[in-house]
Amino acid sequence: MKIFKGNLMRLARPPLPEQVKDDPIHVRIRDVHKSYADQHVLRGVSLDVHRGKTNLIIGPSGSGKTVLMRQLIRLEKPDSGALLVNGVDFAQLEGLELASMRRTFGMVFQMSALFDSMTVFDNVAFPLREHTDLSRKEIRERVMDKLAALGVAGAAHKLPAQLSGGMQKRVAVARAMILESEILIYDEPTTGLDPITTEMVDDLIVEAEQMFGVTSIVISHDMASVVRIADYLSFLHLGEIAASGTREELLHSEHPATAEFVRASRISID
Repeated sequence: MKIFKGNLMRLARPPLPEQVKDDPIHVRIRDVHKSYADQHVLRGVSLDVHRGKTNLIIGPSGSGKTVLMRQLIRLEKPDSGALLVNGVDFAQLEGLELASMRRTFGMVFQMSALFDSMTVFDNVAFPLREHTDLSRKEIRERVMDKLAALGVAGAAHKLPAQLSGGMQKRVAVARAMILESEILIYDEPTTGLDPITTEMVDDLIVEAEQMFGVTSIVISHDMASVVRIADYLSFLHLGEIAASGTREELLHSEHPATAEFVRASRISID
């Protein structure tokens, strides 16, 4: 079913008001709570996501990172709190308004999450076929443009299993960007990758940000691999933001849990 048949045919977004476009904060998360039965997972999370920057949300396993991500893209609704995206409270939207706002976000999943039985081209074309009524020619042009921009146009007719881990990530970014998303969320993007591919993925995050002008949110526990590309960091601990700021500010945080996490990561803070 094409959710927005006709309405998204050109994938055109209304221009953002100048005061929104010039706002350095793209997303404001304010006092977000989320519980499941008697388990209180998010306990008043508040943080800013900086526009056009790489924003890293880090924390140990079980700290609530995945639950926070699910609230952020509204797979779930927070019990309370606000998710202000371009000044609009995403947490309060429903129906077509909610579905439209979701297009603001593109998702790059942990293991790329490409469809094994589809070619690279069909993987990237899938959102266009599902959510627009663009012609076959228009879809082909858009898909090939994205693949070419990310350096994987030559793999258009290959299956994901025929690609390296780094190339699969590039295809995943192309798919995440095909609906012209403003914000890319990376879920544990380097988990399970070797050091060389990990560095390639880190570079890809910066490359996509510069090429498409997107805001990047990287959710990870692997601080050592991505701290070199982060502009801003937030440390999630027991469902709360224990420390937040620039890379230098977080690396030198005096918050006990944050300092211990930095120490245990064995990265240089000089």
